[in-house]
Amino acid sequence: MKKIVLSGMRPTGKLHIGHLSVIDNWINLQEEFDTNFFVADYHALTTQFDDTSMLQENIRNMMIDWLAIGLDPEKSTLFIQSQIKEHAELYLLFSMITPLSWLERCPTYKGQIDQFREQQGKDITTHGFLGYPLLQGADILLYLANFVPVGEDQLPHLEITREVARRFNHIYKTDLFPEPKGLLAKVPLLLGTDGRKMSKSYNNYINIMSETDEISSKVRSMITDPKRIRKDDPGNPDVCTVYSYQKIYNHEDVVEIEQSCKAGTIGCMDCKKKLISSLDRLLGPIREKRHSIEDNKKYIDDVIEFGREKAKVKAQINIEKIKEAMNLI
Repeated sequence: MKKIVLSGMRPTGKLHIGHLSVIDNWINLQEEFDTNFFVADYHALTTQFDDTSMLQENIRNMMIDWLAIGLDPEKSTLFIQSQIKEHAELYLLFSMITPLSWLERCPTYKGQIDQFREQQGKDITTHGFLGYPLLQGADILLYLANFVPVGEDQLPHLEITREVARRFNHIYKTDLFPEPKGLLAKVPLLLGTDGRKMSKSYNNYINIMSETDEISSKVRSMITDPKRIRKDDPGNPDVCTVYSYQKIYNHEDVVEIEQSCKAGTIGCMDCKKKLISSLDRLLGPIREKRHSIEDNKKYIDDVIEFGREKAKVKAQINIEKIKEAMNLI
């Protein structure tokens, strides 16, 4: 029997190239594991509860983007979190047994509250935001997942999930829940086009649906070595945002690009043109596939319904086991 993998993504807007390596990893996993990937619309409410005007559009666009990039609804269970009510039910059940201190000690909790207050003037000190690591735990354990693809910053949340699994198994004298392990993919850190952290609020990202002109505009605006004045001046690739992208998207030529930059035999604009070409080759097929499916409403609806039914069967079977262990049925 295949091991189970689960992961999700919040529908907070258009996907950018920083998401590509994450989804490419998911695509590889679906060849080996029982993979389950969900649009985390409940989680979107933890910080965007006061403006849900774009939520349904974002949910649908995310599903379309996943299909365009290459996730296969026949190989993976692709679904929308809120359509599977057992997520909310298990979240409630876990809230009855989880010590409050476990959630309060989450290292990102106070930091994100301060960040939202400073950057957006928003107060997110809600019950939902405090409990979102527990909702993540319910998402994962509802499917008895063995592995969760995560970044290092999510490992503390996964540890809460493991603690909840251990506590449940101990209290109810069962071995129902596995202790899910994190799958740390080799996802490179991608800075924004201005050298800062990539953020939608900075508009320093490249949308995966960007046309050639937009890619060109974004790359041409990238910061290069500030000490390099003339084309034939030796450059320092290590302080160049363009070079950080070349290492990921033009890796076959990166040694030559580095040597040419240091020798002053390639100018910054020619270097940028190489990156523009590579990114356009990468995103072109995704754009074309997305265009071919985005207007096919029936196909998209069928994929969403197919995923809902697959996830529903799994969730209903497992929630019955969970409630039976708690003597609720």
